Amino acid sequence: MAFNSLNHLVIVLTQQPEWARYKRYYLLYKYWNEVIDPKIVSHARPLYIQRDLLWVATSSAVWAQHLSLQRHLFLKNINAKFPEEPLIDIRFSSARWHDSQLIADTFIESSHPSHIDFQVSLSHTNSHNLITPAVAFQRWTELIKMRAQGMPLCPQCRCPTPPGEIKRWSLCMHCATQKWQTNYPYSQ
Repeated sequence: MAFNSLNHLVIVLTQQPEWARYKRYYLLYKYWNEVIDPKIVSHARPLYIQRDLLWVATSSAVWAQHLSLQRHLFLKNINAKFPEEPLIDIRFSSARWHDSQLIADTFIESSHPSHIDFQVSLSHTNSHNLITPAVAFQRWTELIKMRAQGMPLCPQCRCPTPPGEIKRWSLCMHCATQKWQTNYPYSQ
């Protein structure tokens, strides 16, 4: 069995006929910050598109009311960005604001302390070549070693640790978890 790169798999998935109904929403979510005023972005998140209606979650009922009064302007901006499939209206509601965070997490990069912004180009990686599991494992270990270079060490276990974990817990996540479990009164 050959391994394909994640990018290759994403391309194949997005070419499936079932993807068509999600593509419109995905593109809207991707460009949401461009079509909506930056002051509003933190108070409104698109939930879904159904029958050419865009449903948007708002942080409060006041924001829902405020934004509904401006919906024609938003429609104009959105339809200008995506003229091939125009929306007919927008509905704002605060009812699903907390659910919208789960949707947002799907499309927005993680801000978890363990998240590392790491860009590397492995020039010898060619997604079209068939590789064996051993070669894939070897490339993965090289990537992990490159990623660990320059990371601070955990004060307890001395392993390379993402800076966010050190900043948040003063330890790596594994040592922090062990510490919490031993300090928890019912851990016996």
